[in-house]
Amino acid sequence: MIEQKQCVIGFPRTILLSILIISTLQGTINACPLELPTASVSINGHPLVVELAATPQSRTCGLSHRSALDDSRGMLFVYQRPDRRTFWMKDTWFPLSIAFLDDSGNIINIEIMSPDQTQTRYHSRRPALYALEVNQGWFRLHGIKAGDKVEMGAVGIIESAN
Repeated sequence: MIEQKQCVIGFPRTILLSILIISTLQGTINACPLELPTASVSINGHPLVVELAATPQSRTCGLSHRSALDDSRGMLFVYQRPDRRTFWMKDTWFPLSIAFLDDSGNIINIEIMSPDQTQTRYHSRRPALYALEVNQGWFRLHGIKAGDKVEMGAVGIIESAN
């Protein structure tokens, strides 16, 4: 029989070490939401403050594990090169709309996204350099549609830094 050394509180050290490792990993896995830099964008004169998801980790987290998004806010996903983009709503608890944008900031297509599900995927119809998520209905409310341009100003500076 192997004797395990007991810690002060009565648990074997290996069990406590396992709990510590799992807790640390769980904290890393569920580190969303992240605190991200913000920028101002505008579409047809309608301003938005967007969080910039410009790193792999921030793009993976997106708006997951949040309970709401203010009306005049959104998240801009920034990539290094245009490509076909696919999104889903895993661990995102409120409905969103997403606009896929080309390298000039023109809206390729807008999709309506249902909360907290993984079956449905939302795709850009053409290669996109950006994706902009807002509360569901925000684009419709402001008359924004495919072909409209998102004025991004300083976002290009953030993008070139990555």
